[in-house]
Amino acid sequence: MGVGIDVVDVARFGAALARTPKLRERLFTEGERDLPVRSLAARFAAKEALAKALGAPGGLLWTDAEIRRGAAGRPSLHVTGTISAVADPLGITAWHVSLSHDGGIATAMVIAEAG
Repeated sequence: MGVGIDVVDVARFGAALARTPKLRERLFTEGERDLPVRSLAARFAAKEALAKALGAPGGLLWTDAEIRRGAAGRPSLHVTGTISAVADPLGITAWHVSLSHDGGIATAMVIAEAG
């Protein structure tokens, strides 16, 4: 149904988090907030990629998307609230997410699959 990709400069993202302490609460769920900056940058890239996969609609809350780590380390995307309200009518039944961070850059790709 949709594909999104995004990249984030890890140092610049870390500086933004340091400059604006409330930013962690606005962008990340309670389960994500205490991760290292490189992991937060990758998760933010995934949330941006998610928005792109949905066609970049307005009104999405970043905390309505959570990237979780499975037992084998594979990331998975879980959506609620504003994101579900956009995805459900589109028939999206599965999410695929890939994260990476290297060389000071975090990147993520999200695929929204319709049923």
